[in-house]
Amino acid sequence: MASAGKVCHHTMVAGNSSPGELSLEPLILCKLCLCEHPIDKMTSLQACSCIFCTLCLKQYTQFSIREGFGSTITCPDTACTSKGILQEAEISALVPVEQLQLYQRLKLEREVHLDPCKTWCPTVDCHTVCQVETGDSGLPVPVDCSACRLKFCSVCKNIWHPGQSCQGNLPIIPPEKGILLTTDVDACIKQCPVCRIYIERNEGCAQMMCKNCRHTFCWYCLQNLDNDIFLRHYDKGPCRNKLGHSRASVMWNRTQVVGILVGLGILAVVTSPLLLLASPCIICCVCKSCRGKKKKNGPPPTA
Repeated sequence: MASAGKVCHHTMVAGNSSPGELSLEPLILCKLCLCEHPIDKMTSLQACSCIFCTLCLKQYTQFSIREGFGSTITCPDTACTSKGILQEAEISALVPVEQLQLYQRLKLEREVHLDPCKTWCPTVDCHTVCQVETGDSGLPVPVDCSACRLKFCSVCKNIWHPGQSCQGNLPIIPPEKGILLTTDVDACIKQCPVCRIYIERNEGCAQMMCKNCRHTFCWYCLQNLDNDIFLRHYDKGPCRNKLGHSRASVMWNRTQVVGILVGLGILAVVTSPLLLLASPCIICCVCKSCRGKKKKNGPPPTA
């Protein structure tokens, strides 16, 4: 099979040639869909010159924006030696405007999150990137927002508290600037309780998993759900019946989990006697192989 970007064969089509003659239009293989397309249906990447059909590249770019959480979009060819990266101009030509804006926002959030000298102003209606003057001690330092003039702690994001230890993200209302992200239980944008990265939820299940640190938590109260495989958190308390799924689907999920656990238990019970019976044979084979190695690597016999 020909590789991507290589002309596979030619097809005879009518073109601008003189009457009675036929022109040759090359067909190129796309490595994503494994189909051959004319050159006008293909798109070549600037960074690595790899070429794919435009439809596949659009779908790949849209998927990467949804699942990549602002990370760079690399060439879809895993064997690409140049490790090409899609430029923003290329992305804008492949996706709608709203998806491009989402990618730009997620990319900025990722850059701020990974840069220890930058942080977001914790006020909801501010959206300002603030500079953090970090020292060698690693202690909390005051951060001044140039837009709303809020002075907050670089660690807990609460109003600056000189001489006091951080108390976590408490519900604080800055003067004349609304509330922090963590005060509204029904807010559509919150921070992961572990890595503090911003997460947006439009609809769906209230059990959330952070794509950055893989932490599972409740969207409403931010409680840890990493070990709640039966979703018991939504059976009582303030989050009762707020999972976002019907009771039947929850019961079906629990039945599946119980079935998997029972199946593993039965498998362990069945295989245990077999392992006990086979253990002498395994030990014998191991001993034989050890004796064979000792004889092979032992000193040569003396005359």
